[in-house]
Amino acid sequence: MSSEPLKVACIGMGWWSDVLADAIQRSGKLKIVACYTRTEQKRQAFAAKYACRSAPSYEAILEDRGIEAIVNTTPNNVHLETTRAAAAAGKHTFLDKPIATTIADARAISTACRKAGVVLALGYQRRKESHFRWIRRQIDDGVFGRMVNAESNISRDRLGKFEAGSWRYTAAGMPGGVMLQIGIHYADVLEYLMGPVKAVRGAFAQLVLPGENPDVASLILEHENGALSTLNACYASASEYYLMNVYGKEATAYYDLHHGLMFIKRGGERASPVPCEKNDTIAEELEEFAAAVRGQAQPEMGGEAATRSLAVLLAGVQSARDGRRVEVTEVLGGEH
Repeated sequence: MSSEPLKVACIGMGWWSDVLADAIQRSGKLKIVACYTRTEQKRQAFAAKYACRSAPSYEAILEDRGIEAIVNTTPNNVHLETTRAAAAAGKHTFLDKPIATTIADARAISTACRKAGVVLALGYQRRKESHFRWIRRQIDDGVFGRMVNAESNISRDRLGKFEAGSWRYTAAGMPGGVMLQIGIHYADVLEYLMGPVKAVRGAFAQLVLPGENPDVASLILEHENGALSTLNACYASASEYYLMNVYGKEATAYYDLHHGLMFIKRGGERASPVPCEKNDTIAEELEEFAAAVRGQAQPEMGGEAATRSLAVLLAGVQSARDGRRVEVTEVLGGEH
C-alpha cells in the first residue's frame, strides 16, 4: 500500500475550499498539487496560499495523470457535471455536502462513481465530533435503552455576511436555505444517533437576511424506530450556537456549544459533565477519504447515504410547501 500522500486538486474556490485546504495541510496524508476555479484571481490566490499550481482549465486537471483525486467545493448545481467528469477520468472525489439539490442528480453522481470504480466521499464532518461519538458508543452498548426523543439547534449569525448573488442564498442553489446548508449536518447527526428518518414535517421563514431563501427553519422528524426529534436551523440569530439533547428511556445526553456534554442515567439527580477532547473532524474525514482511495477504508458517508440524507431535507422542504407530512420514501420515489 502506498504511504505517499494522496495527490489532490481542489476545484471551486470559496471560503470552504480554504477550510478543507487548511485541514489537508494539517493532516499530511493528502497533498494539494493543483487548483481550478473559473475566476483567475481566486485561482492564483489559492495557488499562492497553498503552494500548488493554478490549472488553466478543469480539463487540464482531469487529463493530469499525476492527480489522483478531486476535492470538490463547487456550487451544488454543478456537482453532477464536475463529479461525473472526474469519474470518467478515473479520479476519486471528495464532495462537499449536500451531494446535489435533486435526488436524480444525487443518484447520477453515485452511479457514475460506482461504474467508474472510483471512491465518492461526502463531507459530513459533524457526526465525527467526539461528543457525538461518545453518545453513539453508549447507545450501542445499550446504556440509553429505547431511543425516544431528541431536540437540536444549529445557528449562525449571517447578517452583514451575506454575499449578494451568492448561489448559497438562492432557491436554485440551496433549496430550503439554511436548513439544507447547515441544518443538514444536524439532520445527519440525528439519524446517526436516533436511527433513519421515516417522515418529516417542516416550516420555513425568511425574517432577517436579504434574498429569497429561508433563514429560519424547523423540522419534526419521525424516526423509523418510533422516536421523534426536532431540528431548528437559523441564520438570523445573534450568535453561533449548537444544541443536541438525546433522550433514551434509561439515559439522557445534553450537548451544547457553551457547556459541552452532560449525561444522566434514570434515577440520577443531576447530569454530570463528560470530558470530550475536541477532535479535528475535517482532517479526519479527508484522511478517511485518502485511506478509502488506497483501499484501506470505506467512506462513512458515500453516495447512497448522502442521497438518503438529501431526501430527508427535501421532504422537509416539500412538507413546508404543501403543508403536510411527507414520507422520505415519497421523495426517493418509493425506494429505500
